[in-house]
Amino acid sequence: MKYYFFLLFPFLTFSQEFDIQGHRGCRGLLPENSIEAMIKAIDLGVTTLEMDIVISKDHQVLLSHEPFLSHEIALDLNNKEITEEEEKRFNLYQMNYDEIKRYDCGSKIHPRFLEQQKIPTYKPLLAEVIDTVERYLSLKYPERKLYYNIETKTTVEGDDIFHPKPEQFVDLLVRVIKEKKIEHKVYIQSFDVRTLQYLHQKYPEFKTVLLVENTWSIDKNLDLLGFYPDVYSPEFVLLNKKKTSYLHKKNIKVIPWTVNEQKDMITVLSYGIDGLITDYPNRYFELVKN
Repeated sequence: MKYYFFLLFPFLTFSQEFDIQGHRGCRGLLPENSIEAMIKAIDLGVTTLEMDIVISKDHQVLLSHEPFLSHEIALDLNNKEITEEEEKRFNLYQMNYDEIKRYDCGSKIHPRFLEQQKIPTYKPLLAEVIDTVERYLSLKYPERKLYYNIETKTTVEGDDIFHPKPEQFVDLLVRVIKEKKIEHKVYIQSFDVRTLQYLHQKYPEFKTVLLVENTWSIDKNLDLLGFYPDVYSPEFVLLNKKKTSYLHKKNIKVIPWTVNEQKDMITVLSYGIDGLITDYPNRYFELVKN
């Protein structure tokens, strides 16, 4: 398998252009969207940290995939499991951040990621993540280029219930990014075209990523967005070589998600993609190392 891989992709052993993104840090190895997962992903060699953002009641910008305490990862304040039936009652948009931080989101065994190391941890503020990552890079990898791929977790149905409307959501996010002076290292991604449209209009200096999980045509998705994003990021099973080439002709990069198995990495690499998002960055580097 490895011999076949190197015949097809010998350049990937040393290329610095290919973008390996650690999904939620490195969810397969450490609790998702935690500072610990981000640091581990850096040590593994990722070029981009992928993460999800939600907003608290007191308008703090924090890392979380769901706008509530998911039953898959969170324990209540008595260290008891939160059930799927009750999880949405733990609405982060109705909780101040000081309260949110008290919940353990790393000790529970994840039903879909059994290799994940269990550690007590919490949902961190984006500002804290940036400060920690930038400090860690300056001390351990001062020459390293690292990017952030930040997803806005918004839906039409969730407006004013689980999050503010897209305009306020984006303004709060951009404020943190600008305060930390990392605009040049950030991509902002979303399934919700409204957040990308507002970002493109008000903050055109930011790079945008259109996330795609539907089976519509590329042209339909681009028409709905209304402009060409910097990156088109589909679920990897929706992609093929022809679609990749089509997007490249429009000067749009292609970075599929979430590619966890090495056989699937080999397949999508054969399409000529520009990077990939994975819960297991270690598996990619095992694949390409000498």
